[in-house]
Amino acid sequence: MEFWLDVNEEQNELREWVHGFAEGVIRPAAAEWDEREEMPWPVLQEAAKIGLYGFEFLVNTWADMSGLSLPLVNEELFWGDGGIGMALSGTSLAVAAIYGSGTPEQLVEWVPQCFGDETDPQVGAFCSTEPEAGSDVAAMRTRAVYDEARDEWVLNGQKAYATNGGIAHVHVVTASVDPSLGARGQAAFVVPPGTPGLAATNKLRKLGLRASHTADVFLDDVRVPGACLLGGKEALDERLARAREGQRSAKQASMRTFELSRPAVGAQALGIARAAYEYSLEYARNRVQFGRPIVDNQAIAFTLADMRTEIDAARLLVWRAAWMGRNDRPFHAGEGSMSKLKAGEVAVAVTEKAVQILGGAGYLRDHPVERMYRDAKIYTIFEGTSEIQRLVISRAITGRQIR
Repeated sequence: MEFWLDVNEEQNELREWVHGFAEGVIRPAAAEWDEREEMPWPVLQEAAKIGLYGFEFLVNTWADMSGLSLPLVNEELFWGDGGIGMALSGTSLAVAAIYGSGTPEQLVEWVPQCFGDETDPQVGAFCSTEPEAGSDVAAMRTRAVYDEARDEWVLNGQKAYATNGGIAHVHVVTASVDPSLGARGQAAFVVPPGTPGLAATNKLRKLGLRASHTADVFLDDVRVPGACLLGGKEALDERLARAREGQRSAKQASMRTFELSRPAVGAQALGIARAAYEYSLEYARNRVQFGRPIVDNQAIAFTLADMRTEIDAARLLVWRAAWMGRNDRPFHAGEGSMSKLKAGEVAVAVTEKAVQILGGAGYLRDHPVERMYRDAKIYTIFEGTSEIQRLVISRAITGRQIR
């Protein structure tokens, strides 16, 4: 499918539908759940009831060959609120891991269980980051050992900052099978609900995205069936054999997941940035100083112009990367990382400018730009820091192993 920027009627209807939910349900609840720092299960259930949260909805959005439906949905959800938006979309990381590494049979079995149903909505968790292995994925210490007699994998280790960690129905865990191979010796495993040995900390207290549940996850002799190895043991053995012979092989599980999700994450950052821009624009039109609205001052107007320009530029990169990913176009220049890098940096800059435009009022919780400013910062940190995105891009464009 050719890259096309004109949103069609179906995509526009989808965007308006999600926008309506964000405006009518998410925004009125945003300040409360941010203050409570709790998972907004009632909002999740409302989304499930109307078909906005669930396996079928994800399939329908992914079926769009332009790749634009998912970014459109994410931008509108996070325009509503970053924390609640992440509560609704955090499961998609686990889904991306299953899709990126699993077989079709595993996809059909586990993805619906990540979501539950409208009467009993569930969430999924992708557990990759560790205390000593964030950007340095190759330093992962969680181990997976195969018990051939019982056809089971035994997982031991600790994961950090896992979205939905501990409260998830389904956990997807990355682990090292052959530590000598570094990142090439890793694999991803599904941990079914109720599996003994998996435990988590209480919800971590965060600067932003406070409605979204984040926790550290501990694995103590967690046994999962052999069928829970994503992709299957035969494929893993072949990949490890190639790696031991020094051959190039497919990227390891964490990186495949992040490559699939980066444009969607960029769209989330865009939603927060757009919300802050729109609020500060309206405020500047109504705030009178020295006998006229502050928007009439060139300094304010130019700032708003820069905010809008940067948001639109970032959206173009996100849409391009989303289209490329959906149509299996390789990211030869790190286009996926470009989209996430630009959108994350723009979200931080735009929300900071929004606070500045509101002045002292912007520093108060009476106005949502304070919350948006806090929510935006994570987008230069998680799923690859801005520095890691630059590393990916620089390696792609130079062909050199930049360090």
